[in-house]
Amino acid sequence: MSEAVNTLEGWYALHDFRSIDWASWTSLSEADRKEAVDELMEFTRQWAKTEENKQGSTSMFSIVGHKADIAIIHMRPTLEELDAVETAFNKTFFASFTVQSYSYVSVVELSSYVSQAANPEEDPAIQARLKPILPKTKHVCFYPMNKKREGNDNWYMLSMEERRGMMRSHGMIGRSYAGRVTQIITGSVGFDDWEWGVTLFADDPVVFKKLVYEMRFDEASARFGEFGTFIVGNRLTEGRLADYLSV
Repeated sequence: MSEAVNTLEGWYALHDFRSIDWASWTSLSEADRKEAVDELMEFTRQWAKTEENKQGSTSMFSIVGHKADIAIIHMRPTLEELDAVETAFNKTFFASFTVQSYSYVSVVELSSYVSQAANPEEDPAIQARLKPILPKTKHVCFYPMNKKREGNDNWYMLSMEERRGMMRSHGMIGRSYAGRVTQIITGSVGFDDWEWGVTLFADDPVVFKKLVYEMRFDEASARFGEFGTFIVGNRLTEGRLADYLSV
């Protein structure tokens, strides 16, 4: 039996993708739309306070394409808190005009392939990665992925040293994009249908294309990577959100 990699877990993550019933939304009276938007804005302020208190992080994005209209990414210390913030949003007036087109549940993960601190609980850099404040970049890209388990391309039958070597090479590509893209890896084995969720943040969306393309040539992806649906969007600041929902 191959040796399983040790992992460190941090905050739990929910990627909540919503489609908006625009016909129903635009048919509302101006007063009803204002009531819904005001309530939603109050929720965004509550989320901001949670972030200020370092008890989680939330960001909203408008999604480009047919897969959703908006995405809300929540990070919280416990699964119960993640459930509570999703349920509270579902009870809002605005949420009644949305349908959850997709969602992804996971937990921030660092593996010992690349992180081998002696005392991770006392390492500020590691703790910052396990409990991340979501970057305030203009754009986001999310996709789920697996490692293959097919014939000779079975990731889980490789030795620890083989896997560590490939992940080190894989990580070097990511580090070459430092300052241009921020990556948050969340583990979803036992939580969702894929094994990991990858969320990329950048001010230039072309960086998503270049990073993912370059990584396709790395053996860890070329031989063993399986990728789900890619979803991209633009950050909704409070001002943009009001404009986005205006009629």
